[in-house]
Amino acid sequence: MSHAVAFFPDPDTLTRASRIDAARGRIVDAYAPIPLEGIVPAPNPDAFMLRIAMFAAGFGVAACAYALEWYSAVIDYPINSGGRPLHSWPAFMMFPFSVGILAAAVCGLAAFFRLTGLPRLHHPVFDLDGFERVSQDRFALEMALPDTEAERSALFDALREAGAISIREFPQ
Repeated sequence: MSHAVAFFPDPDTLTRASRIDAARGRIVDAYAPIPLEGIVPAPNPDAFMLRIAMFAAGFGVAACAYALEWYSAVIDYPINSGGRPLHSWPAFMMFPFSVGILAAAVCGLAAFFRLTGLPRLHHPVFDLDGFERVSQDRFALEMALPDTEAERSALFDALREAGAISIREFPQ
């Protein structure tokens, strides 16, 4: 999927163009030398998968830890200590709980890095001509481009009508 960056001369034009494009849901990021309000990038549909992955990892590792404790205390090496039952679940819960939380946190960190593309030391948008002015006096709006050529040209026309100085495509 390729992306495009549209450059704007001032923050009002960028905000107005982001409202036009937000209806199409293609905004990836906005770059500006000052903080801007009112620009909402498109939500990442994979963000919900992060919660599911963390839950599955935490629950799976906790269940395996509990099964390991149960097997070692009930099947493999049963010791009757003080007349207690061999399967004493309250005594078994601390380790699976803590190791389950640890597994969910590690899985969440790995999934976060995967979803955000980190650690990425260089982004292709930095190679665009004129992008260095974004830290000085330019405003830019990055968006994912549609698949069809007709939708692309309609998007470019709408951005030019909104006040874009230039629009540059780059591979993602």
